[in-house]
Amino acid sequence: MNLSAKTEYACIAVLELAINYGGDPVRIRSIAETHGVPSRFLVQILLQLKGAGIVASTRGAAGGYRLVRDPSELTLAEVMAVIDGRNDPVSNASAETPGTRTLLEVWRRAADARQELLSRTSFAELVERVRGRTDNMYYI
Repeated sequence: MNLSAKTEYACIAVLELAINYGGDPVRIRSIAETHGVPSRFLVQILLQLKGAGIVASTRGAAGGYRLVRDPSELTLAEVMAVIDGRNDPVSNASAETPGTRTLLEVWRRAADARQELLSRTSFAELVERVRGRTDNMYYI
């Protein structure tokens, strides 16, 4: 699966906000430094997510961004659609033949399965996965 950097950064930012859901707003600098995301790019992404009603911002010394919706009600598919737009149907540029029709059918089924998985994956589930990975780390 090929993702644009913008889509990847948007999902990282929303995941970070989901981890901090219900707490203080998260600063752009914190997300940028933690995940190696260019902060100027992150500002544009968060503004796009704000316009879509996924995040809200708070100004001031204690300001930052927070999720507007509960992470259990927000899916990867929704965030990706805000950044990339709706997925275009799979199409082919070659001549219509039995072979190309067969390939196109498989590609469409793969795209449908991908979209179904992304639509079923909530940010709450991702937060649980992240916390499960960090809770089991032992330091000496």
